[in-house]
Amino acid sequence: MKTDLSFSTLLERFFTQRLTAQRQASPHTIASYRDTFRLLLQFAGQRLHKSPSALALADLDPALIGAFLDGLETRRGNSARSRNLRLTAIRSFFRYAAFEDPAQSGLIQRVLAMPSKRYEKKLVGFLTRPEINAVLAAPDRHTWLGRRDHVFLLVAVQTGLRLSEMTSLRRADVALGTGRAALASGHHVLVIDDGTAGVGR
Repeated sequence: MKTDLSFSTLLERFFTQRLTAQRQASPHTIASYRDTFRLLLQFAGQRLHKSPSALALADLDPALIGAFLDGLETRRGNSARSRNLRLTAIRSFFRYAAFEDPAQSGLIQRVLAMPSKRYEKKLVGFLTRPEINAVLAAPDRHTWLGRRDHVFLLVAVQTGLRLSEMTSLRRADVALGTGRAALASGHHVLVIDDGTAGVGR
């Protein structure tokens, strides 16, 4: 039978076991979650007059979490999207806590039921062909850095890879040929040449 875990122990295990060992979350995700709980613990400490080590899971009820999220928008000027990302981190922790501390299942379910804030999503814009040509012509291709930048932009334009995918590319992902290159991205092979890109399996 499991012994009751303190909030600080649960939070530590969430980061060391759940995020790092089990989910192998990216450093960006871990940093974002860390910042969320740093802000939440500061808020809870000021509101409840408790140090982080004295907080219990029961202290983090929906009313406190809701006030924390509202404060992110009103006092820190965060957008609704940023608020929702903070709520996602909190929910992830409470889903983990549901398995580790089932005695708190009522509180956990109330927190997990907290809705995300609706916001208007902006349409993603795109460049016209003349704008694309102007961007591709901008780097000075007489220099090594200019050629590097031109290739980076050309790959981005022809493949539609996200920035995170572009920056994670390695030399082994690229097979060069005469007038074209094959680029491995996940389970796709993207063929890049002077004007077109084809996608194959």
